[in-house]
Amino acid sequence: MPWGETCAMDQRLQFVADAIAGDATITELCERYAISRKTGYKWLGRYRLNGVEGLQERARAPHAHGRARPEELSAAVLALKERWPLWGPRKLRAKLAALHVDWDVPAASTIGDWLRRAGLTRGRRRRRRCPPYTQPFAAVAAPNDVWAADFKGWFRTGDRTRCDPLTVSDAWSRYLLACRTVRRPDHDHVRPVFEALFCEFGLPGAIRHDNGPPFATVGAGGLSALSVWWLKLGIKSERIAPGKPQENGRHERMHGTLKEATAAPPAATIPAQQRRFDRFRREFNEERPHEALGQKPPASLYVASRRRYPCRESEPVYAADHAVRRVRSNGEIKWGGELVFVGEALVGEAVGIAETESGDWRVCFADVELGFIDRRTRKLCRRPLARSG
Repeated sequence: MPWGETCAMDQRLQFVADAIAGDATITELCERYAISRKTGYKWLGRYRLNGVEGLQERARAPHAHGRARPEELSAAVLALKERWPLWGPRKLRAKLAALHVDWDVPAASTIGDWLRRAGLTRGRRRRRRCPPYTQPFAAVAAPNDVWAADFKGWFRTGDRTRCDPLTVSDAWSRYLLACRTVRRPDHDHVRPVFEALFCEFGLPGAIRHDNGPPFATVGAGGLSALSVWWLKLGIKSERIAPGKPQENGRHERMHGTLKEATAAPPAATIPAQQRRFDRFRREFNEERPHEALGQKPPASLYVASRRRYPCRESEPVYAADHAVRRVRSNGEIKWGGELVFVGEALVGEAVGIAETESGDWRVCFADVELGFIDRRTRKLCRRPLARSG
């Protein structure tokens, strides 16, 4: 039973004084002070042994931990860490078990705790990832419904120059639209390739790609400057799941054939390597039968898109319940008298903001959800905030 609401030390002293005076029994005193008889006898016994100091509250921690490990074990772990400072708990545990086969080696989590207490670990910087793509992929039922785009893994030509082949194909007919070497795999060097493709073949309904630059970023909505441009042209930007190349399997399968035919071994120079790519593209499209196409070459089925490349890009149109804000040069918008960072990929673009049923403010670009504005921090969050009642 607990002591009353007044100072516990004062109550204990008064209880002991009353018990020594003998004017009442221990049972009566315990009822008066609202404590159990066990508690009363405990404090009375401590006073008789240690005087007033015995009435002080004592630490409740055990003198010895039931799972405590021998000090020589932790010392051995720290010695191993000193010898191999870059090793983590799992490697240290394996090494400890190999050196001391008769020891009861602790779990890697225990070793990690020892290293943290000794200040021998470094916090790992949290890796930012591209937000997951949650919309369903477009159906592939005709030419130009979906194009697939990717970089075949880079390699060096015979003169040690880096080669980054950008490949684009039509998902329905397997027609290889482009296989171009670019100087750098960034927006400035990739966009001209797509401009040339749009002029020659028209616009697809969607372009399916991975989560890396220049196709996507870790920013709001996973958008990059390239995918923002596609959206303004009416092209849906589809991102496959991380580590799931099979979601772009037709294109990935072509990469295996491309490597075997053109880069094993690589050509001597970039121009010579591009000539190999051009020959491969002609053969792949016009001569090579494809089993999935009934042993027909892709060129026999592919036709250019009816959607021609426009002279001007169109601004996204938002519903009447959306407030429209233009993204400033620093990637911020003005909302509720505060500045909210949206993303550098959207500089100069108009975003729409609408209130949801739960009271959150949803921010989007075209039909791509960018996130929700936190009213407290004025930051853009990927998920709507939980509202308390």
